[in-house]
Amino acid sequence: MPRLSSAGLLLRLSEEAPARLPAELTITDECALTARPADDFRVEPLVREGDLVQQGAPVLRSRREPDVMVTAPVPGRVAEIALGPGHRLSSIKFFHEPGAGRRQFDPTGAEDDSDRLRALLLASGLWRRLRSRPYGRVPPVAEDPSAIFVMAIDTRPLAPDPRTVLHEVQADFERGLRSLFLLTGGPVFLCQDEGEELVGKPRFSDRLRVVTDRHVHPHGLPGYQIHARHPARVGRPVWDIHAEDVAAFGTLLREGLVPETRMVAVTGTALTKPRLVRCQPGADLRALSYTHTVPGPHRILSGSPLDGEEARWLRPRDRQVSVMSPVPGNDKGHWFLSALRLASRPMPLVPNAALEQSMGQALPVMPFLRALAAGDTETAVRLGALSLLEEDLALADYVSNADPGLARLLRSLLDRVQAEEEPA
Repeated sequence: MPRLSSAGLLLRLSEEAPARLPAELTITDECALTARPADDFRVEPLVREGDLVQQGAPVLRSRREPDVMVTAPVPGRVAEIALGPGHRLSSIKFFHEPGAGRRQFDPTGAEDDSDRLRALLLASGLWRRLRSRPYGRVPPVAEDPSAIFVMAIDTRPLAPDPRTVLHEVQADFERGLRSLFLLTGGPVFLCQDEGEELVGKPRFSDRLRVVTDRHVHPHGLPGYQIHARHPARVGRPVWDIHAEDVAAFGTLLREGLVPETRMVAVTGTALTKPRLVRCQPGADLRALSYTHTVPGPHRILSGSPLDGEEARWLRPRDRQVSVMSPVPGNDKGHWFLSALRLASRPMPLVPNAALEQSMGQALPVMPFLRALAAGDTETAVRLGALSLLEEDLALADYVSNADPGLARLLRSLLDRVQAEEEPA
């Protein structure tokens, strides 16, 4: 059960948390880069099945913006390219073959020139680690953000501590952080916990804003930080990026190589013990959890227990694998809930303390959720919807058991606003 905090919830969804465990290097034999149908990511393959590719080599190109590349997560062989209607990417699968090598990029001049930096990030595939709000898409190539938020705090249940990652790559993190000032004329917000400051501000631009917050969910999500400090609006986009990906920018600028791994927490109620691993993007989740699960049925989620989805491969932005046992109990549920689900109108949202805290007291919860449920776009946008994404409402969905899901209602609203505001 969640425990109330002064502005958020403390959740205990497993008996143990990963804390700061030593990380194990685990490169799975298979991996795949994936996209959901909702992403509508249309691509042009640059390789064919059976081709041997270097880690970091371009394998796909965006059809809408040809400068945006997708690069191989491992040295290996292209096993399968699965495209849907309209060349929409479903997945591209690789077999790991270490002898294929790594692609070297030329970072000359990119630390001082914004055009060269953008070109380098696009060619290396690291551009896709940025996320733009509103709408939560990869930023268009020419987009100029009004601010960038760097997330060095993650309050999702059982999430890996970003400090563990940054301790190993501090110099590259600072180099990557400096590079962000070339991508925006506005402020760069570095969001961290209440511990020691991660960087010395005097060494950085006066546009750097260091923001500290309590380690209570949902304050470690970028949506609430953006809403509180620099709200996203139509025509005024705001980007966010994980601190480890900023360090990846720094590594690319220093040595011209895309980092091979990311830090991932493998946790959950169906595991014998939590683990921290360093694995490649798109790693095989079965291989990461194999031999570490307790006997019996379980589900493997890419993401946290709150916002994860059952998957075979690690999703592009996820840093958690949640291996969960089924929740015991009566599947039919209480008669009153069953009656509400069968009613012609959506289930009512019942105000309670947990629901009020589920959005960190960042905005008026019940008016906002009622606007979502009623399809009142004007009110939802006025209250802050354009700064939020589905992950920001996962906790509210968890404590309210809302039907239809609040995260799904938010996505419908964002899609509607985007269709109205942007040309076809």
